[in-house]
Amino acid sequence: MTHRILLAYDGTPPALAATEWVAKTFPDASVTILTVLDPMEGFLDTFGYGSDQYDVWREETETAANELLDEAVSAFGADADVSTATQTGQVPRAIIKYATEHDIDHIVMGSHGRTGVSRVLLGSVAEAVVRRSPSTVTVVR
Repeated sequence: MTHRILLAYDGTPPALAATEWVAKTFPDASVTILTVLDPMEGFLDTFGYGSDQYDVWREETETAANELLDEAVSAFGADADVSTATQTGQVPRAIIKYATEHDIDHIVMGSHGRTGVSRVLLGSVAEAVVRRSPSTVTVVR
C-alpha cells in the first residue's frame, strides 16, 4: 500500500528539514507538497483593509509560492511520486481541509520551535494541525 503524504512547506529551514526527512524516510510514498497563501499574513499587512489590490497580491504570492514548491520538489529524486498544491486561507485549517478532502494518510511539517511567550502570542501552526488532524502528523525540527 502506498502512503499518501502531505508535506506542508513554507520555505523556512524547518520546512526544508521536513522535506529532506520525507524524501529519505518515504522514498516510495505519494507526496503532495502544499503551501498555503494566508491573506491575513500577507495581503492585509501590505495593503490594509478595504484595498482593491487583492488580485495583485494574489498573483505575486502565487508566483512566489510556485518558486517555493519547485525548491521543495528538487529535494526528491527524479522517480519520486511528487505533486504540488496551493491553498488560500488560514494555514492550519487549509492543511487539515486539504488532508481531509484528499484522503491523506500522513501530514509532515516543520516546527519553528517557539516556546514561552512567543508561542502563546503567535500561536503554533504545528500544534493546531496535530490537535485537529484526521490523520497521523509528524513534526520535524
